[in-house]
Amino acid sequence: MTMSEQPSIKTTLVEVTDKLQDPPCRIFFKNEYEQPSGSFKLRGMGHLIHESISQAKAQGKSNVRVFSSSGGNAGLAAAYSAKYYGLPCTVVLPDTSKANVIAKLQSFGAEVIIHGKHWGEADSYLKELVAGLDDSEYPVYCHPFDNALLWQGHGNFIDELTEQLSAEDLAKVKGVVCSVGGGGLYNGVVEGLKRNPALCKVPILAIETKQAPTFNEAIKQGKVVHLSQVNTLATSLASPYLSEKSLENHSSHKTHVVEIEDLDAVQGVLDMYDLFGLMVEPACGASVSVAFKRQDLLKSFDVKSDDIVVVIACGGSGVTEEILQQYRSLV
Repeated sequence: MTMSEQPSIKTTLVEVTDKLQDPPCRIFFKNEYEQPSGSFKLRGMGHLIHESISQAKAQGKSNVRVFSSSGGNAGLAAAYSAKYYGLPCTVVLPDTSKANVIAKLQSFGAEVIIHGKHWGEADSYLKELVAGLDDSEYPVYCHPFDNALLWQGHGNFIDELTEQLSAEDLAKVKGVVCSVGGGGLYNGVVEGLKRNPALCKVPILAIETKQAPTFNEAIKQGKVVHLSQVNTLATSLASPYLSEKSLENHSSHKTHVVEIEDLDAVQGVLDMYDLFGLMVEPACGASVSVAFKRQDLLKSFDVKSDDIVVVIACGGSGVTEEILQQYRSLV
């Protein structure tokens, strides 16, 4: 599928090494916050909806409707994609969702329903809505992170890396850093690395917060664990469980999973704003923190000064100037 057929765009890859304080290696940001919906999720969601439209046509169905549940960014990606393809969209959000995200969803033409205390409850309600539809509608259920089509679409940012780096620099890539909630981004990174021979053995540093430890709990118990409570400032990482595929990928692809404090992620948000003038969510602050106050985490890759680590700056639309000020009072 070409870029012109989907709503996501090719994002920039920028070396930030010179702007950082004594980094142990060269650091590049893959700037997914540039996506029109505000985050990397547009890649997978656009691909999922594009493929679903094709499936509907093959079945002779034309009344396609998009359904999503999300802490924000997956819903925004679904709503933006639906608008791009001229489809109606319903998004169910938990009551923890931020007003600016709801307004943005509505600006994309989505019907917004508030239901439940967290994403899991919103998602259950969404499934009830979809199950209650009659045959006249072709529903496209957009899970925020657990669908192979999402991972295929997300992996496009790795495909772009191979075009954006010289052959010499490509050989120096020693790691990719991403944040983890439900595992959709991580699965996309694995998918992208595996389908690019020059990068297929590159390890991943997956960062989650101690307040939402879905990946570490799954590793400890050897199975996906459903957390009874998830209370993190990184609301877009607040999934109560990890995808099965993420646990499988952890077994087959070299991955270092680390937990950081919520406040480390918040500090990453503030550093991103103070250094680059960019507003991103704590879900993104978690991954970019390795370029700032948490450079110690890069030891996982055993890097030398000329080696390259790529950080997926995943973005997120849940931050305003007012929220930034609140974050400053916390750290």
